[in-house]
Amino acid sequence: MLRSRVLVAIATGTLVMTATPAAPAFADNDTLSAAKPPPGLVAAVQRDLGITEEQALARLSNEAKGNAAAPGLQKQTGDSYAGAWYEGAEATFVVATTDRAQAKAIARGGVPVRVVARSLKQLEAVKDGLDKAQAPETVFGWGITPQDNSVTVQAADPAAATDWVKASGVDAAAVRFEQAAERPKLFADIRGGDAYYIPSKGYRCSVGFAARRGTQIGFTSAGHCGDVGNATNGSNQQAQGTFQISSFPTNDYSWISTNANWTAPGVVNGYSAGILPVRGSTVTQPGGSVCRSGSTTQWHCGTVGALNQTVNYAEGSVYQLTRTNVCAEGGDSGGAFISGDQAQGMTSGGSGNCSSGGTTYFQPIGEILSVGGLTLITAGGNPPTGCDAYREKFTGSLTSGQNVYQPTGGYYDTTVSGTHAGCLDGPNGVDFDLYLQKWNGSSWTVVATSNGSGPDESVSYNGTAGRYRYRLHAYSGSGAYTFGMNRP
Repeated sequence: MLRSRVLVAIATGTLVMTATPAAPAFADNDTLSAAKPPPGLVAAVQRDLGITEEQALARLSNEAKGNAAAPGLQKQTGDSYAGAWYEGAEATFVVATTDRAQAKAIARGGVPVRVVARSLKQLEAVKDGLDKAQAPETVFGWGITPQDNSVTVQAADPAAATDWVKASGVDAAAVRFEQAAERPKLFADIRGGDAYYIPSKGYRCSVGFAARRGTQIGFTSAGHCGDVGNATNGSNQQAQGTFQISSFPTNDYSWISTNANWTAPGVVNGYSAGILPVRGSTVTQPGGSVCRSGSTTQWHCGTVGALNQTVNYAEGSVYQLTRTNVCAEGGDSGGAFISGDQAQGMTSGGSGNCSSGGTTYFQPIGEILSVGGLTLITAGGNPPTGCDAYREKFTGSLTSGQNVYQPTGGYYDTTVSGTHAGCLDGPNGVDFDLYLQKWNGSSWTVVATSNGSGPDESVSYNGTAGRYRYRLHAYSGSGAYTFGMNRP
């Protein structure tokens, strides 16, 4: 087992006029819009800005032209320049100046102009003055907004912010206040191979792969790194998440759900190899190349020796591991094994080291994805929502107090042992519950339950062959639902 015991420290621009009229600002920039932008970019802009495809195309073209024209316009207007911005759905490019004569010259070039009281240099001086003043905790940020010809301060306590601005000595008339309810916080990426810490155990382990259960983001790792309920800190020594799934021995896998400060781009930290994308989890065969990323020895590669390997650790046997000749050391546990861009598994243990070489085993990722009802997060992929990650999906509606049985009002039989996973996704404001039942020969017995106080529930059960069904219950409220399930 390649965890590492560590002492964990929780620290963790005067106007110059010419006799020649200004040239049209966009005259030399038509080539910028000649190439149609990628459909995916157009679709995303259309979706997230709530505009039509035609407006999105016009916006992207206007932005490209405006961005190219801005430096020249700033140079042309000199000290009277007061910034530039875009307005409207199609991003009309607007320039501001403090000089009316200069505004007329710019307007002859076809660019809308605003005449304002303060130049960009004056606004920058105000911002610089605020930068030098010690801000109270209730002031969350400040910056220049040329659209308002001001420096905007975001704060939870306007009175305290006003006192702070007055004490700073800047031109208070140039400052505008904006109510803000939440202080900004840092976000960190979940990357395979990065370190994370389990303070209660004094261990450092490594991240496997970003994976989600429903809409909850998290990551896989080794089971021996922590127990269900153990809290984790990230490589930045900030609070990260909690072990929700952990199995060791017999298996050696875990899944840690992360808090809202963590994002999941679907990548592995390849250290010397750079940041590498994860695009799937196709298993590589014996003799195939694999590389491992870990927080102690970083990036090393080798080949697969055998699949379905049993390892008899002192703590107990672990089954169905993959044997490799890739080296590893303490603290690399849980780290990502990847072949090309395909996730393979999480580092379990081995022998030797990265000086003399050795043998390392990894827990294939497929099992925990199945058992935990997890979905591997891939680079560039759209995050699945609700029950989208489940193989079989059904829709319907529930009224308060009603039961519905799935699949399709009946049951299913399985002749093999394995994992049964179910997901129920309801509308906001209702309380729906989910139960997995097994037929015992004379009646239905509940073998797994998810009955939280909200609309969304999920269960996972490792069961033997037999007859099963799901009961969907509306404890309170009514509405449409989506039900997803995986069977062995």
